[in-house]
Amino acid sequence: MQPVTGLERRMVTAVAGPLAAVADRLRRLPPMVVDSGLALAALAAQLAPFVSADPPAGRSWPVGGYLVAVAVSLPVILRRRFPFWMLMASELAAAAYTLVPDGPRQPLWYGALIAMFTVGARAPRWQRISAIVIIAWGAFIFTGSLETAARGALLWTAAYAMGRAWASRQEHVRILQERALHLERERELEAERERSRIARDMHDILAHGVSIMIAQAEAGPVLMRKGPERTEAAFDAIAAAGRDAMGQLRRILGVLEAGGERLRAPQPTLADIPELVERVSSNGSVPVTLTVSGNPGKLTADAEIAAYRIVQEALTNVMKHARARTVTVALEWSGGDLAVTVVDDGDGAVAGDGLGRGLNGIRERAVSCGGSATAGAVPDGRGFRVRALLPVAAAR
Repeated sequence: MQPVTGLERRMVTAVAGPLAAVADRLRRLPPMVVDSGLALAALAAQLAPFVSADPPAGRSWPVGGYLVAVAVSLPVILRRRFPFWMLMASELAAAAYTLVPDGPRQPLWYGALIAMFTVGARAPRWQRISAIVIIAWGAFIFTGSLETAARGALLWTAAYAMGRAWASRQEHVRILQERALHLERERELEAERERSRIARDMHDILAHGVSIMIAQAEAGPVLMRKGPERTEAAFDAIAAAGRDAMGQLRRILGVLEAGGERLRAPQPTLADIPELVERVSSNGSVPVTLTVSGNPGKLTADAEIAAYRIVQEALTNVMKHARARTVTVALEWSGGDLAVTVVDDGDGAVAGDGLGRGLNGIRERAVSCGGSATAGAVPDGRGFRVRALLPVAAAR
């Protein structure tokens, strides 16, 4: 096979480009305009024998022939609404042409062929089968010749096959459009989930880091009176909190610049919770105790991030609102759940209403992993409790 030359490729492009543009313009036209144009084209082709052929000597073509040509072609205008019945009307008109004396020979009935194409493309199954049976018997009866009937059957079959091919193509296009719409909706939902995740992460990181810095800064005047060592420790805690927040923010911004979830930098996990507790406890604002009980299971990566962020947000709320003396963080493995509980003995239950962005973020994180979270005053006592259940079974 000879390779396609550059000149041949340019010639094909020069021909195909205008044709594609014309086809695109035709698709934008109203259906009634297109069908009216087809009907007029079929009528012009049907009347061609009356113009090109000479009538018998001293006579003119019979009026009945003109009427039949019109009757065969005009039903094309309504082919989309009533394809089967328009085909029957065209065929009856064509059959009536046998009653016209001395009419010119009509090689093809163009309007009926267009109607047959439409039946194949748009009609329900029973109408398609009925049309095939009626046309097959009609072709044999009215032609009276097996050879002529075979040629007619070939034309009718071609028109029907083209209609079915068109219907298959339209169905394929419809499926592809639905699939593209579904994928677009999935991308939008995924982008929305990612935006929510990033917003929660940035809130948790900034709120936690800023809360530690505020607590140390407010304690600065008191610590200065207790000695330079305590003052230096406070400034070190402020600097460490700022560096940690900046590092985590850089990772999140790196994800946004990379534009992909797969490029996400390592996120905090359960193993980082002891360091988080130690960092909060060592800043001097409130002592925090961590307890772990039960047989540890395996969580998904998202569930481990959620556990860390839940503890981080709960401790942030303690530093901002609770004025607590002690805080306890408990990780309890039991059955198919990891219970994450943060309890303080402060007055956060009175100062807060439990509807802030942080507590809503805790609930959202737990639900996104198939778990649940609650927050409220400690029953029968002073303080506030945040409790989240994260399913271990979701990781299997």
